[in-house]
Amino acid sequence: MQNSEKVRFFAMLPSDMDQCAAQWNWPRYRTRQIYHWVFQKYVTDPWEMLNLSKDLRQTVAERISFDLGKIAQDKLSADGTRKLLITWPDNNAMAESVLIPDASRRTACISSQVGCPVGCRFCASGLNGTKGNLSADQIVQQILILNSLLAAAKERITNVVFMGMGEPLANYANVIKAVRILHDPQCFNIGARKITISTVGVPPKMRQLAEEELPLNLAISLHAPNESLRKQLIPWAEHFALEDILEAARHYFQRTGREVTLEYILLHDLNDRPEHARQLTAICRTLRANVNLIRYNEVEGLPFHRPNSEAVIRFQSILREGGINAHVRKSRGRDIDAACGQLRRSELASNH
Repeated sequence: MQNSEKVRFFAMLPSDMDQCAAQWNWPRYRTRQIYHWVFQKYVTDPWEMLNLSKDLRQTVAERISFDLGKIAQDKLSADGTRKLLITWPDNNAMAESVLIPDASRRTACISSQVGCPVGCRFCASGLNGTKGNLSADQIVQQILILNSLLAAAKERITNVVFMGMGEPLANYANVIKAVRILHDPQCFNIGARKITISTVGVPPKMRQLAEEELPLNLAISLHAPNESLRKQLIPWAEHFALEDILEAARHYFQRTGREVTLEYILLHDLNDRPEHARQLTAICRTLRANVNLIRYNEVEGLPFHRPNSEAVIRFQSILREGGINAHVRKSRGRDIDAACGQLRRSELASNH
């Protein structure tokens, strides 16, 4: 059996693998054994699955691919943030994955695409365009690789945010398949409420997400409180009107009961003025939302700057005075280029 004909394990829910097992005349507990080895012990070599017979290990090796991406870069920040660049040779795919420790939480910030089609003017992810979608198994592997690094400390990923490279809702089928694998009790057993999908705003897909019967967190990368500034900062804004995005966010809350988070990157003297805060307050009053304010992480070669602390505090104060639940997110990993797309960009530059 050729490698191309093998079942790709990390693209399979246990129910999918049960179907394969039935075709192979395996008892169902065999798949439980394999899932335990992979997701509890991080063993991906069939020959090390010692409670399987030698003949069965041979069969597993012939029929199932457990291939993992390789870590091309591994950077550790002074604040404990760890950023990986993971590569797959078969389709030249790359994914940036960030591990963010915070008290008892271990959050994985993972990628859904190679590059990004949205092209936010201030972001490194879209500078080289998008090279394609990551498959469901490439998304899942990011978590397994991070978990295997945490295993020595007897820790696991507790939260997942799709806030790495890419627009998750532009790779909808693969992202949802990956989410279901992350959520499955036999796999990572991560609660849906601990998984966040971050989107620039794709109303039809936001509505579709609301019908998945998964109480996922939905975050909208707003970054501007009015249509004209939004179009200036986010080229994709030409495709979807702000009001359509907000209406889809209201629908999401109505269907799931989950408050939406508005992500707002503060750019010095561009979208961080008091009038912007007042406009954002007015938007927030039209839906059930909280606001994450994020200080910009500067990207070499781009003409955008990090706001000063005074502007950030003033912006947050105006929102809070307006009754809006607004938090300033801690900047993590600035010393290791932890912002989206920066590590991939440096890897591409070094290879040319």
